[in-house]
Amino acid sequence: MTGRDMSGGDGGQTWRDRLLILAAIFLAWALATNAVDILDPFLFPAPQKVARLLWEDASVFGKSIVSSVYLLASGLFLAVATAIPLGLVVGWQRRLHRAIEPVTNLLGPIPPIVYIPYAIALLPTFTASSVFVIFIGAFWPLFINTVAGVQSVERGLVDSARTLGVSRWDLLTRVLFPGAMPHILSGGSISLVMAFILLTAAEMIGATSGLGWYVKYFSDFADYSRVVAGIVVIGAVVLLLMTVYRRLTDHLLRWHRIRH
Repeated sequence: MTGRDMSGGDGGQTWRDRLLILAAIFLAWALATNAVDILDPFLFPAPQKVARLLWEDASVFGKSIVSSVYLLASGLFLAVATAIPLGLVVGWQRRLHRAIEPVTNLLGPIPPIVYIPYAIALLPTFTASSVFVIFIGAFWPLFINTVAGVQSVERGLVDSARTLGVSRWDLLTRVLFPGAMPHILSGGSISLVMAFILLTAAEMIGATSGLGWYVKYFSDFADYSRVVAGIVVIGAVVLLLMTVYRRLTDHLLRWHRIRH
């Protein structure tokens, strides 16, 4: 059996299993809220009520998604533009890495959510403070994984490139960067999830739009049906983003799968 046949068969079975699990969750939700009187309908709305709200508030959700994605993309872009080049240089220069390692160990583990109140007080607008916090949250996983990726590149490849007279720029961009790509993309996955968590948290504190704002706004009015609707939309957006990222990762690492 070829690899293509194997992946196609596994993929089809996986999708059937996922649909069965989703159907079981939906059925349990419908039974618990409609057929069996065991849940408070004020706190646990029936699925048909949530579906109706998703339709009624479609335009609000559309604007909220655009607002959230704008903040998310801005913070992630800054993280990618700084963490990957810095990680390549720090991972390549071992002396520089040894000098910076204590700073990385000090700042990296700090939960980025603690920066939110300070960023809101320090920066002039909520947009700037949100982008800053998302940037901090996305930066460290990407930077640390890029450094680890560069250091995992086989030393023989680097020595061979130097022997052939490859320039420093080509060594970084054509040897170390592709070699570190699996680690970089792994760090990117963590950064994406972290960025979305911080985005939602920031929006729940001081935003006037966005998905986090939607959930916080209606929770203040005890409208838990809309809160559940907002959570469903947030889950769908995260699922879509992670699916797109996995497809992008599979495409960029197709050479890595062939090699292994």
